[in-house]
Amino acid sequence: MSDDFTPDQKRYLEGFMSGMQSARTARGLAPLGGASSGGSAAPSGPDREHLEAQAKTVAAGGKLVDQEKWKAAEHPFDAYARFKDQANAGIYPKPEDNFRWRYHGLFYVAPAQNSYMCRLRIPNGILKAWQFSGVADLAETLCGPYSHVTTRANLQVREISAENAPLLLEGLADLGLTAKGSGADNIRNVTGSATAGIDPLELLDTRPHARAWHHHILNDRSLYGLPRKFNVAFDGAGSIATLEDTNDIGFQAIDVMEGATFEGQPVEPGIWYRLALGGITGHKDLARDTGVIVAPSDAIAVADAIVRVFTANGNRTDRAKSRLKYVLDAWGFETFLTAVEEKLGRKLVRLDTAFVKPRPVYDRLAHIGVHAQAQPGLNWIGVALPVGKLTVAQMRVIASVSQSCGDGDIRLTVWQNLLISGVPDDKVEDVVAHLLAIGLSAETSILRAGLIACTGATGCKFAAAHTKEDALAIAAHCEPRITLDTPVNIHLTGCHNSCAQHYIGDLGLIGAKVPVSEEGDTVPGYHVFVGGGFGVAGGIGREFRTDVKAEEAPALVETILRTWQEHRATPDESFVAFARRHEIAALQALVAQTGDAA
Repeated sequence: MSDDFTPDQKRYLEGFMSGMQSARTARGLAPLGGASSGGSAAPSGPDREHLEAQAKTVAAGGKLVDQEKWKAAEHPFDAYARFKDQANAGIYPKPEDNFRWRYHGLFYVAPAQNSYMCRLRIPNGILKAWQFSGVADLAETLCGPYSHVTTRANLQVREISAENAPLLLEGLADLGLTAKGSGADNIRNVTGSATAGIDPLELLDTRPHARAWHHHILNDRSLYGLPRKFNVAFDGAGSIATLEDTNDIGFQAIDVMEGATFEGQPVEPGIWYRLALGGITGHKDLARDTGVIVAPSDAIAVADAIVRVFTANGNRTDRAKSRLKYVLDAWGFETFLTAVEEKLGRKLVRLDTAFVKPRPVYDRLAHIGVHAQAQPGLNWIGVALPVGKLTVAQMRVIASVSQSCGDGDIRLTVWQNLLISGVPDDKVEDVVAHLLAIGLSAETSILRAGLIACTGATGCKFAAAHTKEDALAIAAHCEPRITLDTPVNIHLTGCHNSCAQHYIGDLGLIGAKVPVSEEGDTVPGYHVFVGGGFGVAGGIGREFRTDVKAEEAPALVETILRTWQEHRATPDESFVAFARRHEIAALQALVAQTGDAA
């Protein structure tokens, strides 16, 4: 057992471990770490770091939350046989197993739907056309016949019966895909630049690093069961924003100039990653620059050390304060980075931002339409999806088109759409025609290009509003009435989990139960925020109005956008700049004035 513990703490630890051993024995499970019942109570095996962290919490007088107890009593990866027995009997899980099955990527979403949802793992958001078609086949036979592209450049399938759940997981494995660790207290899908390796603006191809981190996680059980979920993103500084600053760890490609030094030694000029930590937009925080730069070849080792420091010190008594942000808030960045250096066994390189060249500018519409690649004569085509939804028929056609007219890659983006890459100039018209034939397009309005929505109350028990349906209603209302000439992002999220990241939208709407009577009756609606942003324009939106009925949201969005267009300081003033130069009260007055005039 660790020498960091006092004799009293060691006695607590031994008692804690004995209790966990008893709980496992009662379930007919082997002792923790494979130890004999008469052996030492000290944790061992791949779960040692987590068990020690739990025990240390108890020794300090803390009370573990239920999820921590469930993890200790039976690790979800040890429970697959029980999961299959439940499935064969058509049984859906109780809360503790609902939590455990999320380690396998399955979420029981009752009462919204009496079925599972499955979230895949697709590193850097890129999968092969034949895999995409294979997911369509699985969805058609085992799920609802559709999929959703998520804000982590991932795929979700839904309406999975208990009996079909194991068949889906094993079918994904047959396709070379997995859902392992895509839910619960684990490192979620690894995101990277959507145009990695094909973007003429990018500084770095993120695919090798996202893929290496993906396989690093999959093959090390000690990286599962963290204090809470954990997000990692790699941004190659390309045309399409990766939103790495919304992640616990954001690796941001930078170009370091000559003349930089660290501790008296020259820093090699060229492409590095800048390290940002602590992003969690649902808690109103973006990842902050640490001052550390990381050689791309060292990114996996640094990420591993950060995760292990978090594993040992994250809060296991309060789910609301169990993310990395709260360790950073309590310790400060320097203390945390010192602990990471101790874990690594070496110093991290610090660099003054004066030696970093400016990042290439985002193209906020590059995820839609036809764009020339770095490879001469080739293009990526961004396909506009209605708030991320695809039917299986559409998936099959996209896969076929990617294979016959492109390079065979399907690239999912954090903007809930996908790219078909490697399309020769003379095949572009064919691709566009095929998309139109299945009800999709490589063109859309500026408003729809920036429209993001989570699953909402249709498929999520936490959501207070039907976000996808309401997002489409906003588009349908606004498009005939107002024409945008500058990109605007409108994000609708159903609950405090902020899956659609409403706080970073130019306009952000979070689902709310809006009171409509003194008796406590409510209807679905939203609280509205303005002026959020990401990257260079990063910031958390400010609350503009509360308790807006869903049916009233489209007209309000139209009025807010019209107010911006009528009162811009210059014709090219962005919405976020406009919103931020007004106090909320002044902005509310302007919007009211615009509404009255209409």
